[in-house]
Amino acid sequence: MSQTQNGLLASVDYYFDEAARFVKLSPDLLKQVKAVNSVYRFQFPVRQRDGSIQVISAWRVQHSHHRLPVKGGIRYSPLVDEEEVMGLAALMTYKCAVVDVPFGGAKGGVQVDPHALDIDQLERITRRYTAELVKKNFIGPGVDVPAPDYGTGEREMSWIADTYAALNPGHLDAFACVTGKPTTQNGIHGRREATGRGLFFAVREACLQTADMKVLGLAPGLADKRVVVQGLGNVGYHAAKFCREGGAVIVAVAEREGAIYKPSGLDEDAVLAHRKATGSILNFPGATNIPRSLDALELDCDILIPAALENQITSENAPRIRARIILEGANGPTTPDGEAILLERNTLIIPDVYANAGGVTVSYFEWLKNLAHIKFGRLEKRNALASARRMLQAVEWASGTTFTDVQRAELMPELDEATIVNSGLEETMVSAYHELLATRDREPGIRDLRTAAFVNAIEKVGQSYLELGIFP
Repeated sequence: MSQTQNGLLASVDYYFDEAARFVKLSPDLLKQVKAVNSVYRFQFPVRQRDGSIQVISAWRVQHSHHRLPVKGGIRYSPLVDEEEVMGLAALMTYKCAVVDVPFGGAKGGVQVDPHALDIDQLERITRRYTAELVKKNFIGPGVDVPAPDYGTGEREMSWIADTYAALNPGHLDAFACVTGKPTTQNGIHGRREATGRGLFFAVREACLQTADMKVLGLAPGLADKRVVVQGLGNVGYHAAKFCREGGAVIVAVAEREGAIYKPSGLDEDAVLAHRKATGSILNFPGATNIPRSLDALELDCDILIPAALENQITSENAPRIRARIILEGANGPTTPDGEAILLERNTLIIPDVYANAGGVTVSYFEWLKNLAHIKFGRLEKRNALASARRMLQAVEWASGTTFTDVQRAELMPELDEATIVNSGLEETMVSAYHELLATRDREPGIRDLRTAAFVNAIEKVGQSYLELGIFP
């Protein structure tokens, strides 16, 4: 049966089974690692402005309790369902393990169209959803820590934090119950752009691997690589921005209304400004319109970034995909049968289970900050600057030269929270990528990074269960 039609959970389980063949764990332990542990399915009424009652369907799924708290975003979509939330929760377990973030996986879903609701309706739905989670102990700093996902953002996270704090008066760590909050509400600098920045670090590191680039017929490095981005939301926008700033050329952008193509390059800020002014990215000055958004995926390019929704690259369109590298910004954008076709052509797929882990990595930093009740860099900033200043003075004395103010500023970067967060994210993404390469190269049967990522994740989660003493 085609994996395209089976849904996200089936796809994730398929990848799990493929990777499990290379893992030396007992069948019983593998069964536990794969299992969805808890599903909370509920409905609640919300009064509309006209006095009518809308019944909202919602879910919170906890896939794995090998680490606590569990972690995962909340998705607002009219199409979200239980199977999708379960698949996303499972993916979160493996994603956290791949980048060594000590959380179990979880996910939430609310079956509403956020674009069809006003702010008052969204706030009442979000606060009621949070209250329902509190009732069943499905949210809390040491239990389950949500975050933004498709259809939600900083605003919804601040409502969740406020509701949780109101229902738990005197709880010192209340604001650690959710991440992705505004910086003014105990959030952290760098979280908004974290997923896009993580994608940039991932593809930059991939492009530095000379042997892999030779197989693809590409020169090492990100410079001048032609990039197509599907989705110009938070993830796609920041991925495009950092890739462009890193030397790549954004040749096409696709959104719901269609796509635009400009071989000489697009500026993501100019495209967003045009869309805000006209309501569409189409008819952007100097660009060619592509009426059907999905057709942009088939453009000739070096890097394709699907950063919208799942099941965008399937067995139907995979034969026409010409990108050398697929950088998965969305969750599940490539189906298993679509991936099989791409791998036969030696396409390098940088999988979602690793590539878009920047968000949960920086969410982890935010959670730590909330528990510590102190801003990153506050204690060490002056000492670090003083040490750097002494080092520069020693170099000046030894060399007989004097640094200019500009040179000093470059050699003594500001040690603020954003700098520390971005440095931690870069180290996480780079280290994890080399772990994937090592796993891929150690087993002759592993030919792709997704299988390598799942092997790493299964081994780490399985080891956690062994250390708990549950399995012999």
